Amino acid sequence: MKWTYDWLKDYLETDLTPEQIADELTRIGLEVEDLITPVAPIAARIVECKPHENSDHLHVLMVDDGMGSLRQVVCGAPNARVGLVSALAVPGCVIDGHEIQSGKLRGVVSNGMMCSGKELGINDDHSGIIELPDDTKIGSPVLDVKTVFDAGITPNRPDYLSVRGIARDLSASDAGKYIAPKDDEFKTVSGTRRAVIKTDKCATYKLVEISGVKIAPSSDKIASRLRAIGINPKNAAIDATNYICYDMAQPMHCFDADQIHGDIVVRMAKPGEKFTDLFGNEHELTEKDMVIADDMGILALAGVIGGARASTTNDTKNIILESAYFDPVSVRKSAKRIGMSTDASYRYERGIDPTITGVAAMKAAKIIIDACGGKITNAFCAGADLMPDIKIQYTPDIFAKKTGAQMDEKIQRGILEKLGYTLEIQGDTWFITPPTRRVDVQIPETIVADLLRIYGYANLALSATHTIGDVEKKYNHELYLKHHMASRGLNECCSYGFGNSATEQLLSDKPLVKIANPITTDMDTARNGLLGGLLQTVSNNEKRGFADLNLFELGTVFDGDTPGAQHTSLCIVRSGRTGPKHWQSRTRDVDVYDVKSDIISMLNGQKYTISTENAPRWAHPYRYGKIVQGKRILAEFGELHPSVAKQLRIKTNVVIAIVDDINNMPQKRVGKNITPSEFQPITRDFAFIVDMDTPAEKLTGAALAADARITDTVVFDVFDLGDGKKSIAFTITIQPHENMADTDLLKIQDAVIKSVETKCNAQIRDK
Repeated sequence: MKWTYDWLKDYLETDLTPEQIADELTRIGLEVEDLITPVAPIAARIVECKPHENSDHLHVLMVDDGMGSLRQVVCGAPNARVGLVSALAVPGCVIDGHEIQSGKLRGVVSNGMMCSGKELGINDDHSGIIELPDDTKIGSPVLDVKTVFDAGITPNRPDYLSVRGIARDLSASDAGKYIAPKDDEFKTVSGTRRAVIKTDKCATYKLVEISGVKIAPSSDKIASRLRAIGINPKNAAIDATNYICYDMAQPMHCFDADQIHGDIVVRMAKPGEKFTDLFGNEHELTEKDMVIADDMGILALAGVIGGARASTTNDTKNIILESAYFDPVSVRKSAKRIGMSTDASYRYERGIDPTITGVAAMKAAKIIIDACGGKITNAFCAGADLMPDIKIQYTPDIFAKKTGAQMDEKIQRGILEKLGYTLEIQGDTWFITPPTRRVDVQIPETIVADLLRIYGYANLALSATHTIGDVEKKYNHELYLKHHMASRGLNECCSYGFGNSATEQLLSDKPLVKIANPITTDMDTARNGLLGGLLQTVSNNEKRGFADLNLFELGTVFDGDTPGAQHTSLCIVRSGRTGPKHWQSRTRDVDVYDVKSDIISMLNGQKYTISTENAPRWAHPYRYGKIVQGKRILAEFGELHPSVAKQLRIKTNVVIAIVDDINNMPQKRVGKNITPSEFQPITRDFAFIVDMDTPAEKLTGAALAADARITDTVVFDVFDLGDGKKSIAFTITIQPHENMADTDLLKIQDAVIKSVETKCNAQIRDK
């Protein structure tokens, strides 16, 4: 969004400089990306004019620019002569999109450029340099150059797409006083032509017919402002619609009334119907595209672009102005499908003020009549203005609850009223109606955000209930898990909340949550897991030579398309080798035990068992396991299935761990001081004979469960006995808290043997 400083001052009475305005806008949420103060061309008199020695048409001029010394300029204009006062663009000036610089032309230095009327944007004369009156002050600016603001607009703030909306926000932050415009209300005028709406995608359509116009250039004010923001002025009729688009954020269109046959109809296109736009491009439309048509066919693609037929030209005598409210989703889909984004579609997609179609039409009509003459002979309204029925229940203490800081009720009320909110106060409850231009305001949290940005974060005082030292800091489970993963050498990934349906079907059998209007074709679901995004990251990095990765992501995944059908998951992916090559040590490929240990480290010493049943689609069937407590699955880990890796074009080895719901993982133990035991730990070794397919974790888990004083188990030997049997040997660690006799130790040993033999179909090995 671009606008000029003088344009802003039409609606804001302020003494702030452009630099101060830019800083204030950035503070309250509108980031000014650039502040452009161009160098103006100046009047200069030609004092000397000689032929260029290396050219038959160039001249070497010495010009007086009022700076006290003559400036040498090379010029090819046939009317260049001694005594002529013309326009000089010094180095730094931008002419026709190009910055003027000092340089050599045919070996002769030129410190500027003499300009024609067309190059200055004053007229269409390019036959020679512009000739200014002899009494023009030398060194004075030839053009009224504008200081231009260029700001990045976030999708949630469509009101910032108008100069008026920006001025209103600045006035709320005490950067100046808002100057309310004196707009004329829309009044119907009986005429022969009507507008007919045949779709629910258009709430209202207003047309204003102006007869007897003589197309003329725009006023200097409008033309210079449009030119400064990068819009080339055409004529007063077309310029008026462009001007209103930026001034009020109401897109408009201008038709040649004599080229329209019958009534104007707003309808959906017929399948296969073709339309030629203003630039001569032909589009084949579908039944989902909204169009403006007459008896002869399509005049415009509604909310996106006008058509070649009935466009306004310099020969137009009668004009029809269109001002309407079109459905944002419909406009977005049409613009995206044909691959076109215009100033109109950019605003309609984000949501315009649905109540200003009438005043915008009258404002544009006045601009046209002032420049081109004529009078309004028809003003017709189809449909009705869409009046938002939004009333948000709010209490002033919500601010403290959401931010942890206090703001006085009077200050809250004052800010909201300056922003244009309407308040109905009933006791402690406020019923707040947002201004119609703020289509983004639906919930109390948006009101809190407005209060925060206008008041300023630096002015907030911490609430007494949140003062450090008065209240214990709240434990954040997600933040703890992130810190824990980072401490294990994992790097956090943050990706979009979307997924790819083909990838999700490849990885799991979870239901897909399809998106009706995806931002890209490869992000067509609300993701049902985090693994797809991380594997895509592995694939992209591997292609660029970075195969050794240690990644994790903690984020929301979706179980359905209803509110609340979501939960938070954690996914860990390690790929390649454990580290770079080094002469002091050898590295190895990552394996399932690396990600298993990542999960075990989060259990805070809790007991668990391992299950290898029902491997998911993404996992290698023989290199997969689940970490289980009773019937509850805490996490799963394994190696990526080779066929999945092939389809995702991953060549390196990848191991994965997934905590589907982080609420299943134990929270960090806080607030407890564990006093070390004064007794030395005791170790005992055991060996059991079990079936070949029995995992070692099952035995160690049964041993841990035998007695609370057993704190650790370590497998130190596995031996194949043949005949489908194997021997597993492990050490247990016993931590006494009081004196223990040999009989106490024998009881623990017997409990371990009984637990393992019963739960694991095992037999103690006595040899």
